[in-house]
Amino acid sequence: MCGVCGCGDNHVHEHDHDHDHAHGHGHPEHAHAPGLTPTRMVQVEQDIMAANQRYADANRRLFAQRGIFAVNLVSSPGSGKTSLLVKTVEALKGEIPVAVIEGDQQTGLDAERIKATGVPAWQINTGKGCHLDAHGVGHALEHLPELQGGILFIENVGNLVCPAGFDLGEAHKVVVLSTTEGEDKPLKYPDMFYASDLMLLNKSDLLPYVDFSVEKAEAFARQVHPSIKSITLSARTGEGMETWLAWLRAAAALARIAA
Repeated sequence: MCGVCGCGDNHVHEHDHDHDHAHGHGHPEHAHAPGLTPTRMVQVEQDIMAANQRYADANRRLFAQRGIFAVNLVSSPGSGKTSLLVKTVEALKGEIPVAVIEGDQQTGLDAERIKATGVPAWQINTGKGCHLDAHGVGHALEHLPELQGGILFIENVGNLVCPAGFDLGEAHKVVVLSTTEGEDKPLKYPDMFYASDLMLLNKSDLLPYVDFSVEKAEAFARQVHPSIKSITLSARTGEGMETWLAWLRAAAALARIAA
């Protein structure tokens, strides 16, 4: 898939160019499309996905051992994902251990916003890469305080295409769709909504001012993924936040019990 989306060898982990995973992770091989036959291209994609799955499985085992509930937050750019995450960790940090892995192509601005709340965060810069991979997530864990029985939020690179296909070891993908976007996004980007267990319709405070139907967005999402859940909320006003926080608390409790 990286050959298709153009990620190539461009995954760069900020502050972290020379280390391997303490739990056996190595750098997966990425490939570029030029010069590859279609058959070879398919093989390269399969190799990339197989390598990523091995790292994801290792992450998932680690999360299970530590009772960590890992959430992969995905969205297009501008959905308000980081603002929502800031409000979320501020609400939870006094009751549940919380940590954040931030993914962006450049800058550490989002990680700094999280750190300002008092919650530990680690930034992954992907360079030209358009998604996080499981190797990078496992590597980032080495730079965060050991989390026991808490919630790990993974904020993926803003992109509704490639992150859908890359398992990071998370328990759930949660897709954030803003009311400032089209309600037909689930139909335009079906893989992402199919891969996600929960859809957060963010910026509900703007509903009176935009042409967006919550009912249509939910119906389109169910066309793609009949069992997907949906919460309408606003990080700005707090509307719907308690429902979102309750979902997180319940899932984190189950992860602790299972450990």
